[in-house]
Amino acid sequence: MSISVQHVFKLYGEQKALDDVSFDVSAGQVVGFLGPNGAGKSTMMKIITSFIPQSSGSVTVCGYDVNEASIDVRRVVGYLPEHNPLYHEMYVREYLEFIAGLHRISGNRSRRIDEMIEMTGLGAEQHKKIGALSKGYRQRVGLAQALIHDPKVLVLDEPTTGLDPNQLVEIRALIRSIGKEKTVLLSTHIMQEVEALCNRVIIINKGKIVANDDTAVLQQNTGSSGTVIAEFDKEVAKHQLLKIAGVNDVQLVSGNTWTLTGKPGIDIRPEVFKFAVEQGLTVLSLNKSANTLENIFQQLTRP
Repeated sequence: MSISVQHVFKLYGEQKALDDVSFDVSAGQVVGFLGPNGAGKSTMMKIITSFIPQSSGSVTVCGYDVNEASIDVRRVVGYLPEHNPLYHEMYVREYLEFIAGLHRISGNRSRRIDEMIEMTGLGAEQHKKIGALSKGYRQRVGLAQALIHDPKVLVLDEPTTGLDPNQLVEIRALIRSIGKEKTVLLSTHIMQEVEALCNRVIIINKGKIVANDDTAVLQQNTGSSGTVIAEFDKEVAKHQLLKIAGVNDVQLVSGNTWTLTGKPGIDIRPEVFKFAVEQGLTVLSLNKSANTLENIFQQLTRP
C-alpha cells in the first residue's frame, strides 16, 4: 500500500481539522482528494508528507511511519504544496541543482537535472531567475523539484491554481504521464481535471471523509436521481420550486429554465409534472442530466 491513513485526528486548539480520517491509496493509482476550502485537504497532505504531525491515528507511506521514519518518507514522496515555496532569486537550473543536493542524488546528477528540465518543458527557461517566470513555469519548476529524486508517491496540492487554459492542458498532460508510473494524490477544485486525470475520488468535508470510491462507481451510486433541467412556459418563483417533493436544490439557468437537483434515491420528474399541473404551467422540456462529479461534490459538501 503506497499510502495508508488510519483513524487520523488533527486538532488546532479546540478546532478539529481532521476527524477520524481513514483511507488507503494503492500503488499506481491517481486519486483526486477533494473538498471545499477549510475541509482539511492541505492539513492531511502535510501530515502525509511529514511536514506536521497528526494529533492521533497512524499514517504510513510505502510502509514508513510519517513520524517515526520521516526521513524515509521524504525519500519516497514528492510534494508540491498549494503555495509553491520557491527561491525567486535563484536561477531555474541552479535551484534544481540545490534540490538535487538536498536529496543527495548520486550518479550523474547533471543528467537527472536535464531529464527533469526536459520532462517539465523548462528548457527555454532554465537559465532565467525563478522570479522572472510566469505562474505556469513556476509550477513546472515546483513539479521538477518534486520529481527530481524519482519518488514513488507524488502529492500535489492545487497544482493548477492560477494557470491559463493553455498551461492547464500542458500541466494536466504532464500529470497524466507521471501517473502511469507513480502513485499520485491530487487536490484540486476543478472537477473536469479530476474526471480527466483520476480513476478514484476521495471527498472530505468538515474534516470527515464523505466519499471514497472509483469515479465511475461514485457517479452511479451517489445521488442516483441526478439533476433535471425543466423549462416552463411561464415565470415561476424559486421558492415555489423548492416546495416540490424530493427537490433538494434549485438554480435558475435563464428565462423560465431551471436546474432542479433531487434528493438521493428520488426521481423528481413525476413531482415536477404534478407541480406544473397544479400551478397551471406547461412543461416545455424536462431533461435528466448526467450525475456529474460536480453535482456529487455539491450534494456531499453543501453547508
